[in-house]
Amino acid sequence: MPWSPLRVPPTRDFPTIRRSLLFYKVFAYATGTFLLLVCLEVILRYAFGSEVVVGGALGPVALVAPEQVRAVGGFNLSIAVLIAHGYLFIAYLVSDFVLITVMRYPITRFIAIAAGGVVPTLSFIVEARVKREVRDYLAHREAQAAVATA
Repeated sequence: MPWSPLRVPPTRDFPTIRRSLLFYKVFAYATGTFLLLVCLEVILRYAFGSEVVVGGALGPVALVAPEQVRAVGGFNLSIAVLIAHGYLFIAYLVSDFVLITVMRYPITRFIAIAAGGVVPTLSFIVEARVKREVRDYLAHREAQAAVATA
């Protein structure tokens, strides 16, 4: 197993580990999705000099120069995406910390998983790997417990 816990989590913690894994999975996907939206927003802003405004004077959705956003009115979707990603990334770090705590992984594992929320598309790859490792670990431990009780 590539990452093994520092101490063996007791089997009574397995439901907590599964909930923590679900918590992590949700925020890994949300953070990854919003990071891709941030990349799109950065391209729009710096390559095309535009921000996305919803419900302004120019129509339901419009690309507007940053200095004209206030004049057009409406909801600045570009800023909302940046703010949402910031909060989702914090939730991603919390979910990462909770998971490594209940799995009793070393802190270096936290840093490795946290990097997934910084690089576009990496959170999807890291999430799949972490999910597989944790599920395999739990299945292995449950099989050991079944053999020991039989």
